Amino acid sequence: MTLIRDMCYPTPHELALAARALADEHPALARLRRIGASRAGEPLWLLSVGSTATATTGGSTAPNVLVVAGAHANEPVGGATALALARHLIRVPAAGTTWHFLLCADPDGAALHRTPRPYSLLDYHRNFFRPPGPEQPEWAPSLLPPDRLPPETLALTRLIDELRPALQVSLHGTDLGGSWVQLTRDIPGLAEPFGKSAAELRIPVETSASDASGWPSPGAGIFVMPQPGTTADGPFHPEDTRLSTWYHAHRHAGTTAIVEVPMWASDLVDDPAPHPDPRAALRVLAGRLTADAARVAALREGAAGGTDPAAAALLRAVDWTLALIPRITAEWTGPGAPAEATAAYIGSIDAFGRRLSLRAAAMLLRVLRAEGHPTAPAVDRLVTGWCEEFADRFQARWVPVATQVEHQSRVVLAAYDRLVAAGR
Repeated sequence: MTLIRDMCYPTPHELALAARALADEHPALARLRRIGASRAGEPLWLLSVGSTATATTGGSTAPNVLVVAGAHANEPVGGATALALARHLIRVPAAGTTWHFLLCADPDGAALHRTPRPYSLLDYHRNFFRPPGPEQPEWAPSLLPPDRLPPETLALTRLIDELRPALQVSLHGTDLGGSWVQLTRDIPGLAEPFGKSAAELRIPVETSASDASGWPSPGAGIFVMPQPGTTADGPFHPEDTRLSTWYHAHRHAGTTAIVEVPMWASDLVDDPAPHPDPRAALRVLAGRLTADAARVAALREGAAGGTDPAAAALLRAVDWTLALIPRITAEWTGPGAPAEATAAYIGSIDAFGRRLSLRAAAMLLRVLRAEGHPTAPAVDRLVTGWCEEFADRFQARWVPVATQVEHQSRVVLAAYDRLVAAGR
């Protein structure tokens, strides 16, 4: 693995300090304000940049763009991208538009996922955390009734209602694979600058991303989500995507783009060649995932958790992840499994399955190690082996953080430019 030689992922506290310094340096163009608090009482910070950023919200008619970072605790690149975009927009303002950056939508989750300098997939998973769906700010509305939504979700939806953004962008990242974009509505022409940026920066394009299985694709790596009132969501989502905060912007005629960028790249998710027997391959992948999940579930029985809040959060996430797997494997082996598919599609599914069992094992290991449980060394060997197999199978190569940020920033700006050109 290539070591990080550039920047590292900032923590929520570091993001807030940097944003405060930026607002202090440019008081006429930038403003930092607290828009809510997490369940643990951590502040949710919004950095606004533009000619009307320092004005009171009421009465302003300037169009707004909302950029959300840190919605998934294990995807830390978004905060770095948000700061980079804010600095760029101070240097090169977008005429007539104010940009707003939610620096970290889930600071509690970010505090549990600690990987500022992941030198390898194993290093990344040593302190891995991804909360269960109901505790994720963007996903919670698709899984919980309105009276049980977490404060992070309520703060985000209030912000969307306040800003009425023409464009909302959610910054995400994947551990290993390629880059892709999901849209709640098509943004015509986005595929060209997206593909150009990926090619220049040597980032593969996920042409058949498992997250977007069955969705329309107007261009390589661009996927349009199901619309409200259409048929059910894709097979790999226990949530209904259309109830997420991504669609909340539709109440105000807005469009949301979710921009994914990998930490480690693999050309296997960018291979357009037809796969010789996708159904057989999916049966093999389903069998492996079922067996791997059973190993983790058996080890899970030894974890007590106790009263430690961090251990309880980790175990909730383990249980949530394991509960997803039977439904997923049933889809892979059911009548809806594709008879024809590309090598990229099978590669994306392979990576998706590997990360599910690996994440569950990694989070379980943190609990067992903290408890001094005798099975911790065995789980450590399991996590180590799975990380090595994952990296070897996909010929993983590190994407420097600065390159991740550059690509994500380019795609965000291109989405805005194309949206403006389309007259939305």
